[in-house]
Amino acid sequence: MEKASNTLDYILDTVPVVHPLESYLSLLKFEGKLIIIGAVPRPLQFIASDLILGKKSISGSFVGGIEETQELLDFWAERGLTSMIEIVKMDYVNKAFERMERNDVRYRFVLDVAGSNLE
Repeated sequence: MEKASNTLDYILDTVPVVHPLESYLSLLKFEGKLIIIGAVPRPLQFIASDLILGKKSISGSFVGGIEETQELLDFWAERGLTSMIEIVKMDYVNKAFERMERNDVRYRFVLDVAGSNLE
């Protein structure tokens, strides 16, 4: 994390549970933006000087419609960006939720419904 300090223009924070923001804010460049799209059930906290000294900002957004989603996909494709994910099948969903509650998740979970045995 120290090597990545002050290197990112944007961070899309999709974490849907309470979590510290300081480590994310330290990764942002001057005028960087942290965009929260994970619906957190309680308030998130941060140190104001982490924002003020780097002219950083925190904003939020619900998942947009088709047009907004396409804009986001185009933005990522133009810049060669990718996501790190962990694909799980339906029979692993409860275990995945348990891992999220324990904060034992390194990548975003993607549910493979098509590859799951749903009978």
